[in-house]
This record gives sequence, structure tokens and C-alpha cells, in this order.
Amino acid sequence: MKGMRAMKVQRNIKLDLEEVRDFVEAASRCSFDIDIFYNRYVVDAKSILGVYGLDLTKTLTVSYNGFDPAFEEYLTELAVA
Repeated sequence: MKGMRAMKVQRNIKLDLEEVRDFVEAASRCSFDIDIFYNRYVVDAKSILGVYGLDLTKTLTVSYNGFDPAFEEYLTELAVA
């Protein structure tokens, strides 16, 4: 929609070691920037090394300005209640 800015979306998720590769692949298919963070440590969600560097025992926050239906569905599977 021309002239409209996408609102910043933040979703809380949990990842384990086996899910990191799938998460990075899903993020990489999106045309917009996606950050993932815990506390003050923010990394590019499309960076496998960056995501592996996060504390995966904690709830992580995914932040982005865009919409991709497949990515939204994937995040719903990882969402923390």
C-alpha cells in the first residue's frame, strides 16, 4: 500500500539448537530486515552465526517491519504463550 508504513512487529519465541537453521532460512526468505534479540544483544535474524550466539535457553524477541504469511505462520509455531 503506497504511502503506508508497516508497523514494527515484535514476537516472543523459543528456539533450540535444531531449530536455528530452519529459523534463519525462514527469515532469509523475507524481503525485509528482521532482528532477533535477548536483553541488549541484537543480531540479524538472517545470520546463522549471530542466532547461534544468542542464549537459546531464554525467550527471544523477533522484531521486523514487514509481512510474509509463511514467516508469520512459522513464528506462530515457535511463539511463547
